[in-house]
Amino acid sequence: MKTRYSLALVGLLSGLMSASLMNAQQPKAAVAEPTEQELAEKQKAWEAKIESLGWTRSGSAQIGSMAQVAIPQGWRFTAGNGTRELLKLYGNIPGDSELGMLTTEGEGPWVIFEFNDTGYVKDDEKNDLNADELLKGHQEGQERSNEQRKKMGLRALHVLGWAQPPRFNDLTKNLEWALRIGSEGGGESINYSTRLLGRNGVMEVGLVCGPQELQTLLPQYQSIMAAFQYLPGNTYAEYKQGDKLSKYGLTALVAGGAAVAAGKMGLFAKLGVVFAKLGKGIIVLVVGVGVAIKSFLTKFFGQKNT
Repeated sequence: MKTRYSLALVGLLSGLMSASLMNAQQPKAAVAEPTEQELAEKQKAWEAKIESLGWTRSGSAQIGSMAQVAIPQGWRFTAGNGTRELLKLYGNIPGDSELGMLTTEGEGPWVIFEFNDTGYVKDDEKNDLNADELLKGHQEGQERSNEQRKKMGLRALHVLGWAQPPRFNDLTKNLEWALRIGSEGGGESINYSTRLLGRNGVMEVGLVCGPQELQTLLPQYQSIMAAFQYLPGNTYAEYKQGDKLSKYGLTALVAGGAAVAAGKMGLFAKLGVVFAKLGKGIIVLVVGVGVAIKSFLTKFFGQKNT
């Protein structure tokens, strides 16, 4: 999808949910629609707020204390604090493990880095990844999650299948898979997950995009993964006897997504970008783009009562 509608639209899903709850409890007040100039000014203020988080646009960026990644041309990087603040601004709930984010200028895809210090994960299950069983686990986990989504007034999401079945690269020690996610209204999104094995744990990387964007974004994403490096002392090959061993293997790394799916905020909530990216596929089916942008900007920056 070439356009992203608006930076402000990214956080609209949670805003719509809150608005619907408020409207159910309070009488409606007359609201004057903001002018195009007011919207432009608010958009500019929003972009300035995002820019204030601090971005690196060239060279390489350090991810925590254990890794680094090259910043592709046209992309920018913000570290852990900036990532968490950005997620909050977009109406998401960050955790405490986000170490950084790569995104393009403007409103582009998000690639978020988190580290799980599980210890050294053995790769002895690399030839035994059962895609059918793992998919069933994700689907069952999401259906359980839908019970919570229903209570929150959100549409159900469904795991439609693999966009990329789980596969392990024995050379780079990377595990990756991608799921197709659909909403009740017919919207669809892709969650592409990569696990980069290290000496002390796993770097968890996630890309969320629309299905029509995947083929364009995937080469860029794979290039980013190829440019990722653990710093000396943290690589998978540097494991030594006595280092902490993970209690689970490759199968559990993939199946872990099902546990996330059963979380309070629904599938991919741990990534924070859940509503932000799935929202654009869902919201467009509910309201017109122009109305959605104006509604969110009015709500976020204050209403004008008549």
